[in-house]
Amino acid sequence: MIGRIPIQDIHPIVDCGARPAKAAAGETFEISATVFREGHDAVAAGVVLTDPDGARSSLLRMRELAPGTDRWGVSVTLPTEGEWQFRVEAWGDPLATWLHDAGIKIPRGIDADLMCEEGARLFERAAKAVRPAECRPEGRFTAPVATPGPPDEPAGDDAESDIPPMSAGGGTCGHRAALQAVAAKLRDDNLDPRARLSIAQLPETAALLTAHPLRDLVTRSGRNQVVVSRRRALFGSWYEFFPRSEGVALEDDFPKSGNFVTAARRLPAIAAMGFDVVYLPPIHPIGHSHRKGRNNTLHAEPDDPGSPWAIGSEFGGHDAIHPDLGTDEDFKAFVARARELGMEVALDLALQCSPDHPWVKEHPEWFTIRADGSIAYAENPPKKYQDIYPVNFDKDFDGVFAEVKRVIRHWMDLGVRIFRVDNPHTKPVSFWEKMLGEIHETDPDVLFLSEAFTRQAMMRTLAKVGFDQSYTYFTWKNGKAELEDYLWELSHETSHYLRPNLFVNTPDILHEYLQHGGRPAFEIRAILAALMSPTWGVYSGYELLENVPVRPGSEEYLDSEKYQYRPRDWVAAEREGRSIAPLITQLNLFRRAHPALQELRNLRFHSVDQPELICFSKRLPGAYDTATQRHGLGDVVLAVVNLDPHNTREATVSLDLPALGLDWNAEFVVDDELSGESYRWRQSNYVRLDPHIHPAHVFTVRR
Repeated sequence: MIGRIPIQDIHPIVDCGARPAKAAAGETFEISATVFREGHDAVAAGVVLTDPDGARSSLLRMRELAPGTDRWGVSVTLPTEGEWQFRVEAWGDPLATWLHDAGIKIPRGIDADLMCEEGARLFERAAKAVRPAECRPEGRFTAPVATPGPPDEPAGDDAESDIPPMSAGGGTCGHRAALQAVAAKLRDDNLDPRARLSIAQLPETAALLTAHPLRDLVTRSGRNQVVVSRRRALFGSWYEFFPRSEGVALEDDFPKSGNFVTAARRLPAIAAMGFDVVYLPPIHPIGHSHRKGRNNTLHAEPDDPGSPWAIGSEFGGHDAIHPDLGTDEDFKAFVARARELGMEVALDLALQCSPDHPWVKEHPEWFTIRADGSIAYAENPPKKYQDIYPVNFDKDFDGVFAEVKRVIRHWMDLGVRIFRVDNPHTKPVSFWEKMLGEIHETDPDVLFLSEAFTRQAMMRTLAKVGFDQSYTYFTWKNGKAELEDYLWELSHETSHYLRPNLFVNTPDILHEYLQHGGRPAFEIRAILAALMSPTWGVYSGYELLENVPVRPGSEEYLDSEKYQYRPRDWVAAEREGRSIAPLITQLNLFRRAHPALQELRNLRFHSVDQPELICFSKRLPGAYDTATQRHGLGDVVLAVVNLDPHNTREATVSLDLPALGLDWNAEFVVDDELSGESYRWRQSNYVRLDPHIHPAHVFTVRR
């Protein structure tokens, strides 16, 4: 039912309020709504927040986002984790209506004294409405940060004021006296009506009315929920590697697997590149039946280790560690070492089994039985995966649920607080909604990354039901138009519930752009992912420019690490200049130094007159200056990237300067963090980028 003042299209809301919106601690986002009323009288709107402890904020004033749109908004920052609530309030603003009408009538001598008296009465009402509780120096609720907008009306022409200062009387008690003083001045017959009006138009008066709005016909929306997660849910750099490939040795001419002890020796180098999360593919025992050989062949040699995703053998299942990798204690030591270096360990959760998994014998009802009595293996016709049995969740939902929950909590007890979930779109959504809900209820800091490269509806729904992050289609978006369209969708249309993790490659995905683009292609994709999204990731070998597919037209790697050990000589590669680790390090350190890059919803694109170049920016505004009625420049990062890895490209970049916090006619300095050069720029600028020298400008902006 529509209230007295209509409040419509509130954002952020997920599924009409059936599910909570998402934010991260310290993340800035906008709460907005469409607010209007009949006739020409003024309306206003605000937001009231309720923190996880039930404390309410004072009213956070919204501003009309663009004149005449009826769209109102305010930026907020929620500093603590937990379940927050907000509601939008709208009201008729009789003082704004009076200021508008009086500003027209009084200068023309139309009903001047009558208008002054009506204004005086409104200011008296406003004074009476200042609640005694507001006479405290500060309210109880101080946590949220609201980004204020300009006053509703401009000040008069150099008018002088006898209004008591806003601090008079201690706290806000002096505000009541100040509002009463305005009422008195409006009734002062010794002053010309225009002088009386000018007092009501002063900035001090506007500030008083912002702090203590006179509200008629107050209408409130329902309560809406925002779940605030820890910061890692929003911001982080991920590095994927196989522990078994680190420290491989030859024993009797057969390769011997690396383990957690040898893999831990790789951790300092990963930390030095600025990564925050180390993601491990499955570390469980691997089945023997139908084990895949090198390059996904159907017959394995005796020394082939098999795919880690074929989980389960006589050594155990999802709660066990492959004996070649070590023990539970070795794993705990690995997790502890990563933590010492400032990183977290993310573990793969792949709910599938090899034919040798203990579940197959203990719970045959958990699998699909074919007409011939055999258990159905995974298929994507014509592809067959005889080494993997999918779990049938409909045979014993409660039994499967209890076992998977036990497995997750087992690894949580060993120190894992992040899980990368393999192919969640092949399991019931209801399973994930229940599972993630129960885990988050007791352990809200545990994060889940959805690896679902599938249809949009499924990807979005998985995010809505509780996944904290999502893989994306970024790997396949390489042209300017598709990058702009897709990243706008991720950073604006779905940002209130789906957090993207832009992996530049995976063990399964070697895009043709990387296969044929050489070193510039790897640099370009790293720059795009690291700067466009607050969370990005790489699979090991990316820094060494590994780009050979198993066959033309395939996205699989030749000699894929999924099926064999892949030891790498990291030191020799860097010594010989075959590594882009220095660039990756530079990008990650730059991300840590610039808060603007740690946000998702602030991505903006700028015009470039050539399709091979893309320009985008991120800005975190500085403090609001009431004198200038604008925010400080704050932290601004501006990037121009050549998407053509083969050729030098030239173009003219036309900037949306207000999006950077600058006036349209501003001149400013940009410092290139990649080349070390500085330039003086304005709204329109010439750029020339050679992908073999510097494929991008990565600027910080200063006045």
